[in-house]
Amino acid sequence: MANPKPPKTSSSRPDLGSILGLLVAVGGILGGLLLDGGKLSDIQQVTAAMIVFGGTIGAVLITMPLGVVMAAVKKVGAVFFETAQPVAATIDSIIGYATQARKEGIVSLEKEAGKITDPFLRKALDLAVDGMELSQIRSIMELDIDLIEQRGEAEAKVFEAAGGYSPTVGIIGAVMGLMQVMKHLADIDAVGRGIAGAFVATVYGLVCANLFCLPAGGKLRARLRAEVQLRELMLLGVLALVEGLNPKLIRIRLESYLAQPAAKTAPKSKAAPAASRAAAAEG
Repeated sequence: MANPKPPKTSSSRPDLGSILGLLVAVGGILGGLLLDGGKLSDIQQVTAAMIVFGGTIGAVLITMPLGVVMAAVKKVGAVFFETAQPVAATIDSIIGYATQARKEGIVSLEKEAGKITDPFLRKALDLAVDGMELSQIRSIMELDIDLIEQRGEAEAKVFEAAGGYSPTVGIIGAVMGLMQVMKHLADIDAVGRGIAGAFVATVYGLVCANLFCLPAGGKLRARLRAEVQLRELMLLGVLALVEGLNPKLIRIRLESYLAQPAAKTAPKSKAAPAASRAAAAEG
């Protein structure tokens, strides 16, 4: 019998939705400005950018731990590049492991576990090979899933915090600009230009929040849900394997993940016990 192949590493590809969305949003705003008789130079202001971006970054650093902020910065690429989750390949691998365990015993999977590149699946299968009980495997691996969720949520909140602060910092920049305008009330032309320039900071703050920070936080949460869902699939598959269920039955259960979008519902702590109760009923 051919040895089961471990699932391949996820491949990264450009997220056309994020890229196209940003281009359309920026293009729409700039296009509206130009059609209204404005110029790009009207919104080019270094001081406004310094106030908005510097103030926002500082506020975020005060709010969130530095390590979390740095981890979130590294996730910027995940907003514009998506990693395809190998759901189908993972299901095939688990079915292969289940078939081998059913014929040769679960201990025969010890060598196969060492070939798995995904640390979560490798750990779960190692625990199964070591003869741990279902409840222990479930408890250990659900803790890992919880930690993945907590880290992902913290990283998404960094962008959401930035999205909350930047409009307010933009208003601060506008007020500071108006303070400078008040010094030149005798020159009405300078007052007009100063008021127009003062509101550039507000524009920067709103654009930063609504065109990048808040959408980025939402996209990272979507990525997190997909990753967590794959981990839940792996855990359910390994638990079914330990129970000795028929590989065909395991495939039927796991293939529901192929059509199911990454949802916010179905807590992990209830998913695995539900699978165990269903298995007991069918047994």
